[in-house]
Amino acid sequence: MKVQISEWVLLDEQNACSVSYLSEVSGLSAEEVSDLIENGILVPIDGKATEKFFPMHSIVIASSARRLRDDFELDRHGMMLALTLMRRIDDLQGELNVLRARFQ
Repeated sequence: MKVQISEWVLLDEQNACSVSYLSEVSGLSAEEVSDLIENGILVPIDGKATEKFFPMHSIVIASSARRLRDDFELDRHGMMLALTLMRRIDDLQGELNVLRARFQ
């Protein structure tokens, strides 16, 4: 029999996580998380603070990055491109939904 242990994290806007926590939970290296920050994929709550903290939903983004890296064997550049395109698709889908709602 195999026992599987899961940890639940509430992904609300009230809580924040550090870069090291993002790295630990997502399975990305600290350098990969830094790349996500530098490319605007992960946006800190306060960009001017010396220690950066991120909304908890950043865990989902970082975990998606790790899955893309592992599943498709992407390097850092490929991972960034895929995440950027996925974010753009989400933005466009949101705009499309707003326009559809307006004209129905």
